[in-house]
Amino acid sequence: MVSEEEVWKALKEIVDPEIDASLVDLGLIYEVRVDNGTDVYVKMTLTVPGCPLINILPAQVEERLKELENVKNVRVEITFDPPWTPDRMSKELRELYGV
Repeated sequence: MVSEEEVWKALKEIVDPEIDASLVDLGLIYEVRVDNGTDVYVKMTLTVPGCPLINILPAQVEERLKELENVKNVRVEITFDPPWTPDRMSKELRELYGV
C-alpha cells in the first residue's frame, strides 16, 4: 500500500522548470488522495491557465507517481478553481521572492 505521505514526498521532487521550485512548494497541488492503497488521485493547478507546461507537468506527476511501489492507477485533474495565487507558495518561497 502507498501512503499519502509517500505521494506528497514524490510530488515534492517534481520541479516547475520555469520557476525552479517544486510543485508542492509552489502550492500547485490542491489535493492528494489514495484509494484502496493503490489508486492515487491528484488535483493540481498551474500558475496561469495559459501555462505552456499544461501538458508536461501533469504528465510528470503521473509518471513519477507510477514509479512508487504498489501504485496501480494515477489520475491527475487540472483545475483553475480556485485560481492559484502566490499566497499558496511555501513560506520559504514567499520570502525568497519577496511575496
